[in-house]
Amino acid sequence: MMSSRKGGLMSARKLWMPFAVVVLMGMAFVGESLSDGKIGIFEGSNDIGVGTLKGSVAYDSTGGTYTISGSGENMWFDHDAFRLVWKKMSGDAVISADVSFLGEGKNPHRKAVVIIRQSLDADSAYVDVARHGEGLTSLQYRDAKGATTHEVQANISGPKTIRLEKHGDYFSMLLATKDGKIQVAGGSIRVPIQGEYYMGIGVCSHEKDVVETAVFSNVNVQLPAPGGTPTLYSTLETISIESTDRRVVHVAPERFEAPNWSRDGSYLLFNQSGSLYKIPVTGGTSEKIDTGFANRCNNDHGISPDAKWLAISDQSQEEHRSVVYLVPITGGVPKRITKNSPSYWHGWSPDGTTLAFVGERNGDFDIYTIPVTGGEETGLTTAKGLDDGPDYAPDASFIYFNSERTGQMQIWRMKPDGSGQEQITSDEFNNWFPHPSPDGKWIVFLSYGKDVTGHPENKDVTLRLMSLADRNITILAKLFGGQGTINVPSWSPDSKRLSFVSYQLLP
Repeated sequence: MMSSRKGGLMSARKLWMPFAVVVLMGMAFVGESLSDGKIGIFEGSNDIGVGTLKGSVAYDSTGGTYTISGSGENMWFDHDAFRLVWKKMSGDAVISADVSFLGEGKNPHRKAVVIIRQSLDADSAYVDVARHGEGLTSLQYRDAKGATTHEVQANISGPKTIRLEKHGDYFSMLLATKDGKIQVAGGSIRVPIQGEYYMGIGVCSHEKDVVETAVFSNVNVQLPAPGGTPTLYSTLETISIESTDRRVVHVAPERFEAPNWSRDGSYLLFNQSGSLYKIPVTGGTSEKIDTGFANRCNNDHGISPDAKWLAISDQSQEEHRSVVYLVPITGGVPKRITKNSPSYWHGWSPDGTTLAFVGERNGDFDIYTIPVTGGEETGLTTAKGLDDGPDYAPDASFIYFNSERTGQMQIWRMKPDGSGQEQITSDEFNNWFPHPSPDGKWIVFLSYGKDVTGHPENKDVTLRLMSLADRNITILAKLFGGQGTINVPSWSPDSKRLSFVSYQLLP
């Protein structure tokens, strides 16, 4: 085993030199870059990366605390520099610790982490929960060796306890504030950490010429809770299409679905248990919207271009088949728009005069339009197989939709009158719910594996982004989701971010 330190490899003499420990008042001071002796529950300690000042760890066997000092420019981009205290593990595991920093600190982004790394290489794949000096706490990850680091920012600042759970390829962040109540604090991410790996605690000063110190107490490494029925957690998130960094808005141990972003950018709207709710983009308390008798609203809803109306799809009436209604944006009595059912709203024309929806007629699902005042529906598709998810381009040049007419669900588009239907994706995925950005430069869509039929919940899925200029497709996020993740338009007004829902099944 070799370790990179100050730009060079340690000599064979230093590599095999007996581990130096000085015991003083219950403290074991570790000074070597690579140790071959136990440090509390851990097996070794390293300075990861190059250009770092020498770090150290002091273990208080009486109180069970680890005082770690480390430098390092950052843990970000395609490489890391920090002090790590580790033990080798395999399979599923949980690590948690109470963390606090010593001193004011030079950089507010200094980090204390609980972490899982594939290797001790500076560019290793990894996942951590990072508590920053300023209080920001994130689930950070590099999903392949040498790849770029990304993060999911929690909506809890300055937690007392940070906890990282590994369940297969999925990792979850749990946090506790001073009250000690541990809670799910962010969407899970999918990173293939395989076989034997390094689990531990560490410190990065965020300054290559500065050493910072953090104290880790109540450190616990254990297996996940056995058996039992898992609890579903839903997480409402936003994601930057430039950096692909994610921010948590709302987490709850129940299912909610399908966010819309308000036209003024201030709040998000979602459905839960048959009702609709709004919540500030910055997080906080959700507010139920009055939809009158419509108390079985599904995840097909959206806001009018003038922000005065809300289109909903509700199945509380007649034979409990979905019908499209309009409700004032502030709430009120629903006005029925579609005569026939089932009908599921999906898009609003940019001029606000027309709704696009999916309807099952004569045993087949096709795409239709209808005036917002109601009246007769106009069929746009007739191909055999499911056509779904219509959403207008911002200039009304096209309606984007998904269709399985070729035997696999792919993204298509057509003119608003149904003419000129053309396929725009053709790959090994099943692609659903295309949503054009307000600036007309992008479409986002949800991709399932080729073996998945329909758009079920609780599946491995990928949010993907297509540039309409060259039709190049990139990955925004790999997550556990599907039904409810991104069924309806969810772009921010400035086309820089998206909202979506991810899910977790945790003990």
